[in-house]
Amino acid sequence: MHIPDGFLDAKTAAASAVLSAAGLGVAMRQARMTLPARRVPLMGLAAAFVFAAQMLNFPVVGGTSGHLVGATLAAVLLGPGASVVVLTAVLLVQCFLFADGGVTALGANIFNMAIIGSLCGYAVYGGARRLFAGLHGTVLAAAFAAWCSTVVAAVNCAGQLALSGTLPWSVAFPAMANVHMLIGVGEAIITALVIVAVAHERPELVEANGAPRVAGVGEGWGGFVLYGALIAVGLALFVAPFACSWPDGLDKVAETFGFAHRAARESVVGAPMPEYRVPGVGSASAATALAGVIGTVVVFGLAFLLARALVPKSSSEQD
Repeated sequence: MHIPDGFLDAKTAAASAVLSAAGLGVAMRQARMTLPARRVPLMGLAAAFVFAAQMLNFPVVGGTSGHLVGATLAAVLLGPGASVVVLTAVLLVQCFLFADGGVTALGANIFNMAIIGSLCGYAVYGGARRLFAGLHGTVLAAAFAAWCSTVVAAVNCAGQLALSGTLPWSVAFPAMANVHMLIGVGEAIITALVIVAVAHERPELVEANGAPRVAGVGEGWGGFVLYGALIAVGLALFVAPFACSWPDGLDKVAETFGFAHRAARESVVGAPMPEYRVPGVGSASAATALAGVIGTVVVFGLAFLLARALVPKSSSEQD
């Protein structure tokens, strides 16, 4: 769903950038007020995992692939404000290091995936969670919210394409919604699996944001973050080179309706590792694996530093 340079006109890109800046500002303030300092490393871990998982395109149907967005997953585990910051860090690294998503479309991509994805996912999760009890209810609510957030973000992308005159709304809406309804199933499954895994190791992250802390729960974050970071690096190193090479939902829609040529051939700002490949490495698989590891480490550091700058250390007593 990463919009490249060339798909949006200036007014739509500018409006999206303004909305994204405002939304990010609110999210940063919310994260500062609500996220305990002890969970700052988890923002780095969430960003690293989302980045690595987004490299793992899975086949959907008709030569189309999809990948995890991860906004709902991050929102369920960390809250909506932290999720917006995490996804923004991921999108910044993808854009400037790998030319995945255009620089002029960065505001639109942040608005669609980070802001709409996080807020829609968290709102749906909160409503659905009230209907079900226990861990099974939490997993079902998170999965449904992840599906909804994917579809809503795709519909908003369709609106941006329509406002830009790239594709009429009557065509863009069903095209983007239909394919992302299928991609959203993958998003829901991955989200559910991760929630189950996290609930097994750190149940306090899943039980309820803001629930009273259980004695002895919440200690030893270092080991959890380390293992999670190793998993993220492992995904980028050993699995990403073998991800599905089919175009994703937006790229497939662009090919089908004849506006793929509008995508800029090169990023407005030269990216050092375009298409997730390290230049000069002879093996394509090795070039992708190395780029994935570099990106995972960079995005972890960026999200961690952002979180550390936002969250006062004094809040560690509130965790």
